[in-house]
Amino acid sequence: MDSWLTERYLALVSDSDEAGAIELVGELHDRGVPAERIIVDLIGATQRRIGELWAANEWTVAREHAATAVSERALAAVAAHPTGRASRGRITLACVDGEWHGLPARMLAELLRLDGWRVDFLGASVPGRHLITHLHQTGPDAVALSCTIPTRLPRAHAAITACRATGVPVIAGGRGFGPGGRYAARMGAHAWADSGETAVARLATAWPSRPVTDLPRLGDEEYTFLVRSRPELIATAMGRLIGAYPAAHDYSAAQTESTVEDMGHIVDFLAAAIYVGEQEIFTDFTEWTTGVLTARGVPPVALRTGLRLIRDQLIDFPAAVATLDAAMIL
Repeated sequence: MDSWLTERYLALVSDSDEAGAIELVGELHDRGVPAERIIVDLIGATQRRIGELWAANEWTVAREHAATAVSERALAAVAAHPTGRASRGRITLACVDGEWHGLPARMLAELLRLDGWRVDFLGASVPGRHLITHLHQTGPDAVALSCTIPTRLPRAHAAITACRATGVPVIAGGRGFGPGGRYAARMGAHAWADSGETAVARLATAWPSRPVTDLPRLGDEEYTFLVRSRPELIATAMGRLIGAYPAAHDYSAAQTESTVEDMGHIVDFLAAAIYVGEQEIFTDFTEWTTGVLTARGVPPVALRTGLRLIRDQLIDFPAAVATLDAAMIL
């Protein structure tokens, strides 16, 4: 896709110009550009750029949401063109419970339809019990589950385990499953794909090529404690914040609210790392958060203070302490 086209599309979604974005994808379709390329090289590439702009503090959350809504409408316009009858089989596609980034999964749904699948797209944040009910009602040939944030891995594990119990093979996708999808197999998935096009290619083969063996039980008492004690951990950390970080005394209400959210993220990512048994989940989070906070003018010492305030409450939990220590020395 020519760079001037992606820049034009970015300008349209940046201005919330839904009509203009739909007109552009329509022009490309009329010129014979394959729908797959519009989805991947225009809409998908632009969404990645939007994420980068938000992380760099050049876009607000509201602007990112508005642009994403325009891309959803543009994607629907691309999907409106008939693609023929389904020939490969039926697949259920959903975001795991708590996963609200639905556009990447929706793009995969359209790529699968273009490849001849009948797709039941269930949308964002699908509770496991509703997913399993749908499988019993429809009997698909496969399930595709999306997870972009590692904090959703415990719920992804529960959903994959339940899908396996119904006898339906599972393909997982999304950054939440770690570099190279390293956590997907541990969750019990039969396959993992790093992109929509990879997923389409994988599903076009005879799969799963081998059965998934029984997996070790994930989670332990430390994980359970972190989940159950989340409100208390955050409240205690906030109560001690000014003493540990005097600059917080001058925080506005909005800054205080953001700090509460950040404390919650620390606990959530720590719990995910303990659940899976991978410190990298937490250290990757702290590295990424440092970059985001720096772009917003927040010094790294503020994050380290938050880590320490949570650590001080977990001295009886060695895995949690070791994980926090590993993050604080980065």
